[in-house]
Amino acid sequence: MDKFLEAAMQEAQKGLDEGGIPIGSVLVIDGKIVGRGHNQRVQKGSAVLHAEMDCLENAGRLSAVDYQRATLYSTLSPCDMCSGAILLYGIPKVVIGENQTFCGPEAYVRSRGVDVSVLNEPKCRELMEAFIQKHPQLWNEDIGV
Repeated sequence: MDKFLEAAMQEAQKGLDEGGIPIGSVLVIDGKIVGRGHNQRVQKGSAVLHAEMDCLENAGRLSAVDYQRATLYSTLSPCDMCSGAILLYGIPKVVIGENQTFCGPEAYVRSRGVDVSVLNEPKCRELMEAFIQKHPQLWNEDIGV
């Protein structure tokens, strides 16, 4: 597995261990992780702390030039909200662990010039499938269903 996706998987596991939804994300600039995050909607009672949003928050304020050199890794396809943040900050590349359990607006993000790669990593999919089976109501709440 890609080392940065592995770091995102560690974040996803952290979220699961805390009683939350197992999705993780890391932001990489110039080959270094500058932000890490995991879904914390349950843990913090948040409406917006998806993994990507938590990751961006933890990276802190960055310049437009920094974002233009960044790659965002996520264990799961980013939703509309997280995709909006990717577009807002001009992040040029997104690497997704899997998009079988949930697929965000990847085609739209691509149409806006973002390089979107889906790795179809079985570990990412298996983690989400097990969570969704065990906690369908929590999962539906997270994706707005």
